[in-house]
Amino acid sequence: MASGKGSKAKALIWAVPLLAIIGFGGFGAVNFSGSLRSIGSVGDTAITTTDYANALQSEMRAFQAQTGQPLTVQQARDLGLTDKVLALVVTNAAMDEEAQRLGISVGDEKVAEELGNIDAFKGPDGNFSRDAYAFALKNAGLNETDFESGIRDDAARALLQAAVLSGTALPDVYVDTLLGWTGETRAFTWARIGRDQLATGLPVPSEEDLKAWYDANLDRFTVPETKVITYAWLTPAMIVGSVEVDEQALRDAYEERFDEFNLPERRLIERLVFGDEAEAEEALSRLRTGDATFEDLIEERGLDLADADMGDVTKASLGEAGEALFFAESGDVVGPAWSPLGPAVYRVNGILAAQETPFEEAEPQLRDELALDRARRVIDGMAQSVDDELAGGATLEELAKDTDLELGQIAWTAQSNEGIAGYDAFRTAAGTVAEGDYPEIDGLGDGGIFALRLDEIRPPAPQPYEEVTAQVQQGWEQDQATQALVSQGEILAARIGDGATFEDLGLRPQSVATLTRDASAEGVPAGLVSRAFGLEPGTATVVPGAGEALVLRLDTVTPVDLSSDNAQRLAGLVKDQAANAVAQDLFRAYNTDLQARAGVTVDQAAVNAVLTNFR
Repeated sequence: MASGKGSKAKALIWAVPLLAIIGFGGFGAVNFSGSLRSIGSVGDTAITTTDYANALQSEMRAFQAQTGQPLTVQQARDLGLTDKVLALVVTNAAMDEEAQRLGISVGDEKVAEELGNIDAFKGPDGNFSRDAYAFALKNAGLNETDFESGIRDDAARALLQAAVLSGTALPDVYVDTLLGWTGETRAFTWARIGRDQLATGLPVPSEEDLKAWYDANLDRFTVPETKVITYAWLTPAMIVGSVEVDEQALRDAYEERFDEFNLPERRLIERLVFGDEAEAEEALSRLRTGDATFEDLIEERGLDLADADMGDVTKASLGEAGEALFFAESGDVVGPAWSPLGPAVYRVNGILAAQETPFEEAEPQLRDELALDRARRVIDGMAQSVDDELAGGATLEELAKDTDLELGQIAWTAQSNEGIAGYDAFRTAAGTVAEGDYPEIDGLGDGGIFALRLDEIRPPAPQPYEEVTAQVQQGWEQDQATQALVSQGEILAARIGDGATFEDLGLRPQSVATLTRDASAEGVPAGLVSRAFGLEPGTATVVPGAGEALVLRLDTVTPVDLSSDNAQRLAGLVKDQAANAVAQDLFRAYNTDLQARAGVTVDQAAVNAVLTNFR
């Protein structure tokens, strides 16, 4: 467990990487004027503007490296990064305040060691260079005194954090209990009772019954937020019928793709190469006498069948062996015959007949493909001019009137997937469009283009009862059937618990063996496994379904074998993860207490000033 605790401490001590050198690249320096030096304090320890700015640079650079996208300060605000960084520097200041109170510090040797570990301060020989050190600090606008003071603070903070985080190993009984819970398996038997097995009829609902059920299940009939969107679009399929393709272009395309439409005869071939012709002759003799199969020869060479497979090949590609192999029938063995690797024995696994498609038969396919290609080019050529018209103030309605673009409107939700909503590009644009956004041309992925305008946003709202009466009645009947079947199933479950078999009661049982709590099995209804883990062996219960009931009996409980190798490996992992979680909770509680005792002040105006000057 020692190594586990060490890795825990390293993972949580975020202050050790030196904030002072994080801003050497990426976003540039942050300059402040006047008397602005701090954004707040914890006790007597100031949180400097430089600390906050450098920490924010670090977070933004990490985000940019992860996403590959540039990040502005406003986007960082929207993502909550600025608040996250503020919490970080407050936490560090609280640790600094406590380290000073306790008198924790490090000597010059530790500072020198840290300096020697920073690559930016190393010379060509890989060792610390005084010139490189001075040059790097000068470029960053830092001086040696402040920088080395930062190193001392970071190291002292790391010592304090390590002291808090040490000794968080959990007792074995905790791990054993957790493993016993997650590793225990159960076997059970279940059967479905459907509506065709319902012993009684269903009542006839009154209008009041249906309306009450509608009110109780209003969420089922609530339409999510809807965007009413007007759009103009054009796809190659819309104009392909108007695109002319002359016969010469078709014949030229046919000639370019002649080999695609006219395939020579091919054979599916396997080849086994030998060191000399005598070895090949001996192998062929064994095959003909039945002393060995082709598979035996491959296995004797330490190969797999895939190593001998040449796929489908033409006669010309086989060189000198082609004549004999294309004279052979499927299943024949041929050889010894030439191969670029030496004498070989071949086996013919199949014959693919030649395919000849004359121009007249290929013409419809070629015409469709060329017409679509030209339609895409027509749309691509008009996209910029249409976008310019939109930028000049043209409406979607005017575009649809003056061009081939078609106008449409859709009540779009996140579940929409028909028509233009079937395109990923449209769904993305519809999901992000906001009131006041100007329409602009975007691509659809198949060569088409579109532009959209948000007309209205409708908040989530229930569908009127009158419009969903049929669905309400179906839902009410399903609930009534479920309740009746559950009552019927409870009687059957009680009899099974008393020793009756599923077959005795006219049920068709299905058995499930050795499932853990979080496991699933094909064909087993959702929720059945979790209910099985609430039963005692031999007992039975009924589980409601959708218009059905499920009778369930627990057969056996198999506890986890804590002495198995797999359980031991899992125990080590669980112990480390649990100890890590406890350590994090402990550190958060400790830091919260430090901040409460020392007192935290944050000047929001100073924070805003840092963000305003950030570039």
